[in-house]
Amino acid sequence: MSPSLSVVADNDLKTSPKTETVAERVRRLQAEAKQLAKDHIRSLSAAIVNVEQMAAEIAEGGEAYPPGVRDLASRMVEDLEARVQTLEAIVARTL
Repeated sequence: MSPSLSVVADNDLKTSPKTETVAERVRRLQAEAKQLAKDHIRSLSAAIVNVEQMAAEIAEGGEAYPPGVRDLASRMVEDLEARVQTLEAIVARTL
């Protein structure tokens, strides 16, 4: 026996959604792009903080790490901290 058929709602097709003007679409897409940029910058900042933490661990890692690597990691910690602060200041001014 075949399954019985049933009526499916037409989802009120008589009232179509208002079509977006080109200007509205441009504003919506610009806002969307700006939000994506903010999210991307947050991801970059988080990644830099993670690298900074890893560099700090290596810098403080003692004799297990070669002296040159510890020194480089120590300098990276200082540099990355400044970079994150700069990035946050730029974002605060522009976005």
